[in-house]
Amino acid sequence: MSKSVKANWMATTALAVSLTTALAPAARAAEAAADAQANVDEVVVTGFRDSLAHARDIKKQATASVDVIVAEDIAAFPDLNLAESLQRIPGVTISRDSGEGRQITLRGLGPDFTRTQLNGMEVLGNTASGMDNRGGVSRTRSFDYSLFASELFDKVTVQKSYSAELDEGGIGGTVQLETSKPFDYPGFKAVLSAKGETNSNASQVTPRLVGLISNRWGDFGALASIAYGTANSNEFGYRSFSWGQIHINPANIGPGVSAADAARLTSTGASEVFAPQADTLSTWYDHRSRLGATLSLQYEPGDKFKLGFDALYSELKNSRQDYALATSGANSLTGNVTGTQVLQSDVIQGNSLVQASYTGVDLRSEFNREEDSTKFYQVGLHGSYQATDQLMVKGFAGYSKSDYALPVFDKVFLESQNHAFSFDDRPTMPTNTYGFNTTDPSQWNLMRMDTQENYISSAYTNGKLDAAWAFDKSSTLKGGVEYKKFVNSGSQFSNKVFHNVPTDTPIPANLKGTVPFDTITNYIVGDVDGTYAFIGQPRDINSAAFATPGTNFTVTEETSAAYLQYDLDTLVADHKVRANAGLRYYSTDLTSAGTLNTGTSLSPVSIHHNYNGVLPAANLAVSVTDEVLVRLSANRDISRPALSDLAAAGSLTTAPFGGTISTGNPNLRPFTSDAVEGSVEFYQGHVGFFSVGVFYKKLDSFITTQTSVVPYSTTGFPLSFLLPGQDGSILYNVSHPVNGPGATIKGVEVAFQRDFDFLPAPFDKFGVVANGTYADGSSPVIFSGTPINLPLMNLSKYTFNATLYYETDQWGARISEAYRDPYLIGAGGNGNIGEGIKATRNLDAAAHYNVTPHLKLTLEGINLTDEHIIQYTDITAKRIEVNTSAGRTILFGATYEF
Repeated sequence: MSKSVKANWMATTALAVSLTTALAPAARAAEAAADAQANVDEVVVTGFRDSLAHARDIKKQATASVDVIVAEDIAAFPDLNLAESLQRIPGVTISRDSGEGRQITLRGLGPDFTRTQLNGMEVLGNTASGMDNRGGVSRTRSFDYSLFASELFDKVTVQKSYSAELDEGGIGGTVQLETSKPFDYPGFKAVLSAKGETNSNASQVTPRLVGLISNRWGDFGALASIAYGTANSNEFGYRSFSWGQIHINPANIGPGVSAADAARLTSTGASEVFAPQADTLSTWYDHRSRLGATLSLQYEPGDKFKLGFDALYSELKNSRQDYALATSGANSLTGNVTGTQVLQSDVIQGNSLVQASYTGVDLRSEFNREEDSTKFYQVGLHGSYQATDQLMVKGFAGYSKSDYALPVFDKVFLESQNHAFSFDDRPTMPTNTYGFNTTDPSQWNLMRMDTQENYISSAYTNGKLDAAWAFDKSSTLKGGVEYKKFVNSGSQFSNKVFHNVPTDTPIPANLKGTVPFDTITNYIVGDVDGTYAFIGQPRDINSAAFATPGTNFTVTEETSAAYLQYDLDTLVADHKVRANAGLRYYSTDLTSAGTLNTGTSLSPVSIHHNYNGVLPAANLAVSVTDEVLVRLSANRDISRPALSDLAAAGSLTTAPFGGTISTGNPNLRPFTSDAVEGSVEFYQGHVGFFSVGVFYKKLDSFITTQTSVVPYSTTGFPLSFLLPGQDGSILYNVSHPVNGPGATIKGVEVAFQRDFDFLPAPFDKFGVVANGTYADGSSPVIFSGTPINLPLMNLSKYTFNATLYYETDQWGARISEAYRDPYLIGAGGNGNIGEGIKATRNLDAAAHYNVTPHLKLTLEGINLTDEHIIQYTDITAKRIEVNTSAGRTILFGATYEF
């Protein structure tokens, strides 16, 4: 973390403390008024300032540790998508892809550790990235928040501490998404919104449309909303396949290389030099469409009986065109140098080859067409009945399903042979120089064609029954039972056909063209549709003959749970005290079916496993004064292993320099976390608050990765899966998950929000909301039998968010900054220890103008500085793997409320 960022983080804390101390007396009257509010959930919110105040009131009245985001108007969530909004919460950071936030990390624990609930039940929805370096198709427990249009939601709650009445399974926390309900409004309400969206890397303007209608007829209410939008994005820049240790034959060393460097480059063993594997220029263009719709019905005949029904449908489609120019032809720079390539000059820093010039290199271009979609739907029925003055009964039944399909993945590789090439990876943005005209069609012929299909399905069936017995107004005993079934299934099909044996295949000039989107250097690629038609290669490969090993597996989890919890809300020595304490029992039956290595071959298997446990939890909130609240929490929770870790299967990735085999372990025990946390919160009525919190989690049976490098012939996978020219002696990275000794994570959160009403007009309309988080934790990763301590995956040690806003009844504007320290996304490989993303600092802005009480104009800007995403490998050497630009996104439009 830079000194300037750490100074910003500390300055925020100091400013918050001083302002809180100085301004607390002036805020007491407003505090009393806020406390008189009967039910904060019934407030109609208008504007960013009101949304902050309402969220703050909900936080104050909670017993456990929560943070809340409330829509600043009807069908108007504060940011481009839910992930972008969630990053404003203390302790939350996000990952981005194609210019949008996708997944969240909470208090240093990655997306797999955070549960997502929609209208009261757990859900899962997965999509994909077009970039190989970001994992491609996402078959994980990590919820992808780009799936939903943010306008469909009116509140998001992040439960940071655990209570026995909550579902188990998220040691990071639980994100609760809530759609609008008809009883949120006093009567008829309708809203129409239309926006245009454009990106600096894509240029076109695309639509974003929203409609909502709601009404009440006595005891019955109905609400329907719909959101549709399209967006174009173009992320482009540099990437490499990875870095690895290389050996260059003495005959491939030119006269311009020093004797000392030549000796290092021709040696073998630990002294080998690391070099980038396939320095590549890439472009990922995506046309995305997103459709979402909700329906909510409520029936409340009096105060005793309440019945509700919620339904949501969402469909996300991506139409991608991916391009690349790589040094990965037949005589490539993807490993050992033994062919026509000759190293003419070099620069070695440490043990990294950071600059080199070659002759005799074969280049490869790629054009990939992808069409994928995620269809998600959920239905839920919930009700409550006040049976007596003391007994309340609640019930819920729901079902959700997410289907991901990638039916189109067609890639054409062209090759251009025997050229000079040089790279320089010393700048943050590496540079490639080509010794020929890369846009000359005559230089390129067909090398290879790849086809792939991918399908993932995730479904939840959920039923709950709860009862609460009120001994008196301050004392309640709760209990309940729950059944949950989760089924995740998927499969992948692939077909790689090489058209360069013995030589490249010529194709007509009209099947060649240049990249039509922004790219660092332009080059020739093969037309996908035309080339497949010309060659006659099949594109429909959904059959057993093309099944990719290790991808066809099904994980089924059936969980039964029961809890008992005591709630207290009383006065002790004139101090308001709220508390809950309870136990939750769970039992999970797991079945993983797929194919595993039996020692000599791959065979079908079905593995069964049961685990269970008791989870205690306690939360306490004490109002020391009208302005000061102290919270304490202690609990035990679990997170279930990642889906890929539970797979009764092994997945294989081939590469010219070797490859990777990852196998699952269905007998893994879940992560278990014992957590304690506490906070002191200072509330300043309707105008602000300040809080300082600490948290500590001790994770037992922490799942880590065991990696070894072995000859391919020992893995049990058929030799037919290898690339041409490879045999069973080629070395592969083989990894599988194991329950490790454990890990700890600890941290501090500071949050501050204040309206500047103490300033003279017009400056009294300013305000600020800011927070900073420090988190630290590590776990061992095993490399060839040796444990090495690495920071937890996705953990950024320091994060910081700040928003400066100005708002009147007529207009408002705000500017926001989000900073995230570097973080790891993988254990590394090929001799590299760790793989991660460098620090990011994103700047966003928004403004609105109320033309009339019903008509509002809006303007928003996302990633205004075009912050690049920079990926590296090895925590010490920090060798650059990816540096891309996603551009600036601008939205403009109008909203009309009836």
